[in-house]
Amino acid sequence: MSWFIEVIKKYAVFSGRARRKEYWMFALFYLIFYVVLAAVGAAIDAVWLPALLTIALLLPSLGVSVRRLHDTGRSGWWILIGLVPLVGFIVMLVFVCSDSQPGANQYGPNPKEAPVAA
Repeated sequence: MSWFIEVIKKYAVFSGRARRKEYWMFALFYLIFYVVLAAVGAAIDAVWLPALLTIALLLPSLGVSVRRLHDTGRSGWWILIGLVPLVGFIVMLVFVCSDSQPGANQYGPNPKEAPVAA
């Protein structure tokens, strides 16, 4: 849950890098909340509940996705490949599942590496 909260704290941060764990833990909790709200919405005839969650978490979702792409050494603009039907989803899935680019890149230091004590 702390990974989900960290992404929410970085509400509209599109710079830096995000580890695979940060991305996938956010995706997991997003899915859990979505399913729960969809079930509650269906039970009380308020089908707009999951849409409200999607709108509320739109910027954090985009932010963590862009930071994840940065971690693999790709520009955040690659997120637009997801708009291509089927192929875009597969390409994005490969990108977010890829390992981090080792060492620092143009988007910042590798979040997996421990900070060097001075």
